[in-house]
Amino acid sequence: MANILKTEKKIAAISALCEGSSIRSVERMTGVHRDTIMRLGVRVGESCKQFMDENLRDLSCQRVQVDEIWGYVGKKQGHVKKEEDPHTVGDAWTFVAIDAETKLVPSFVVGKRDAYTARIFMDDLAGRMKNRIQLSSDSLKAYVDAVERGFGDSVDYGQIVKTYTCSDLTPGKYSPPDILAVRKTSILGNPVRGDISTSFIERQNLTMRMHCRRLTRLTNAFSKKMDNFKAAVALHFAYYNYVKTHGSLKCSPAMAAGVMPSFLTVGDLVEMSDK
Repeated sequence: MANILKTEKKIAAISALCEGSSIRSVERMTGVHRDTIMRLGVRVGESCKQFMDENLRDLSCQRVQVDEIWGYVGKKQGHVKKEEDPHTVGDAWTFVAIDAETKLVPSFVVGKRDAYTARIFMDDLAGRMKNRIQLSSDSLKAYVDAVERGFGDSVDYGQIVKTYTCSDLTPGKYSPPDILAVRKTSILGNPVRGDISTSFIERQNLTMRMHCRRLTRLTNAFSKKMDNFKAAVALHFAYYNYVKTHGSLKCSPAMAAGVMPSFLTVGDLVEMSDK
């Protein structure tokens, strides 16, 4: 495929995928067969993952927020049969970290919403920092042990706990309930109470759902294979970190964080996958 599909077609296909188009819509726009688009997306996504793993090191982040965003592969968890491998089908949670100042996403891990994935995520995040950070998360219990294992005592960690109302029980209602109360709790170290927040990471979750078609709710564009899902997530974050202009920063998050002197292009992402 690398020798047959023209570079212009590759760039057009990857650009459309990064902007939230489905594979079949990209097929209609570019005239490239959907299987070719799929293989191209997986290959570019995997090379993006490797590039970010090497590039996002020794970071000087100060305030980091983490959260998990839900997706699924093949079928929703309630339809998974006993004989099926739970690691390749069903719920797929993406653990994501964001730097509150530069909006850089330094780490993300795809897995189940459990203690094992949380530990892998925190170990990865801790290994990319060169200084002490203030970390904020929601009240997922798995975080407490994972943060302590990953950072030891070199972190100021706080949780924000939101209590929701349950007044509206209308069947089929598709919107979150109202927030009744918000409580901030210090877990490790000495976090600044006013900086305990998950606002930026929750906004990043929206950006991810809008730019990654596999995570758009109420569609049939979900991933059918776990490897394809992971590649799509990696492609999104490479595009977000290095290519897309952040509205409030007027540059890319990678430039704001000092890990890249200028913008990358989609062509650069494609070129990395061809090496």
